[in-house]
Amino acid sequence: MDSREQSLRGGSSLAARIDEALISLMRLHGARILRLALGVVFVWFGALKIMGRSPVADLVAATVYWVSPTWFVPLLGWWEVVVGLGLLAGIALRLTLLLFWLQLAGTFLVLVLRPDLAFQSGNPLLLTVAGEFVVKNLVLIAAGLVIGSTVRREK
Repeated sequence: MDSREQSLRGGSSLAARIDEALISLMRLHGARILRLALGVVFVWFGALKIMGRSPVADLVAATVYWVSPTWFVPLLGWWEVVVGLGLLAGIALRLTLLLFWLQLAGTFLVLVLRPDLAFQSGNPLLLTVAGEFVVKNLVLIAAGLVIGSTVRREK
């Protein structure tokens, strides 16, 4: 084996060690960081609703048109803040995740009750901005599944 081969093997060995270290860090801290990030998003979005500054307040009002948005949008905001604080604190995660699932299920109501707001020309493959806002919640659902898988591990 010449020195170039040894250098390449040593380099790939170093790369393998770095790769293992990074994967270990992600495995050790990834779910916790995901929980904290999701908590920040929920507190932030909820606070915007409470302050009357949410860009989706009109969408909420148009979707659940049978309730008054003057009290429902802030109530939804408080709900989201409670979920966010539960995620940030990491306490009562089962209850927090139940509230999380209920809130996310509600976001999909727009697809059923107001498809005119979610789809261009009634085509479910052509999302509007509101439709994209709702469908991206699939990622939040996946994040909730990951967090839920840690309930028994995290203390």
